[in-house]
Amino acid sequence: MAARPEGTPVWTDAMFTDVEGAKTFYGDVLGWTFGESSSEYGNYTQAYRDDKAVAAVVPPMPGQDGSPQSAWCLYFSSPDAAATAEKIKSNGGTVLMEPMAVGDFGSMCLAQDPTGVTFGVWQPGTHKGFELEGETGSYVWAEVFTREPAKSDTFFTSVFGYNTQKMADDTMDYKVFDLGGETPVLGRMKMASEDFPPEVPSHIQIYFVVDNCDQAVDRAVKLGGQKAFGPMDSPFGRFATILDPQGAVFAVIDTKTTVGEMPEMV
Repeated sequence: MAARPEGTPVWTDAMFTDVEGAKTFYGDVLGWTFGESSSEYGNYTQAYRDDKAVAAVVPPMPGQDGSPQSAWCLYFSSPDAAATAEKIKSNGGTVLMEPMAVGDFGSMCLAQDPTGVTFGVWQPGTHKGFELEGETGSYVWAEVFTREPAKSDTFFTSVFGYNTQKMADDTMDYKVFDLGGETPVLGRMKMASEDFPPEVPSHIQIYFVVDNCDQAVDRAVKLGGQKAFGPMDSPFGRFATILDPQGAVFAVIDTKTTVGEMPEMV
């Protein structure tokens, strides 16, 4: 598999206090199976759909028992994680974990943009990232949710060289980022104060494909999850936002069930 262009979403994982509970939840909701945990790398455990790697779960590292609630982290591809870390710092971001090699799998770092959006950087080695995308049970899209869109826009375009287009809709502040092609790689939504309580931090929301949005939400709720938004129809698919039993937020979308015309982008 060829290396993805710099700035392309390439992987996602989440830390769970109850890893077995997370396996049960996501196994039912998204149809994931799980490989053997890697004790050498903190019991990092990959998730698979149709025998293809789609994500990973991991328990807290020693000393992190009091860490914040679980959250999905999106990683962006980089040919040089150390160089990207320097760009993050020089553009007002914060490097939370300095670049480190993960065996021969690749190198990573964790960072935040100036508005507090946490994300990762992945320099591929033998682990190239997603083996399945845009199909049932796999990653398809992500959006930066921020209260300070101008700061996030400047940061992400400066670090990853994105082009931007804005949705021609006066009711919301929404942009998409691309890498010079016709296909966008990331969305950005302004968090309206009436929709997001102050305690909800800026974040990146991950979207996973499902065959039926309503059924996926029902399964999540039966397993202790909560419906946070939707299900809602859109030109991109029927989607909903879910809070899993351990507090991690993610979205599910049925990309085959579309309603309405695609929005104009300017």
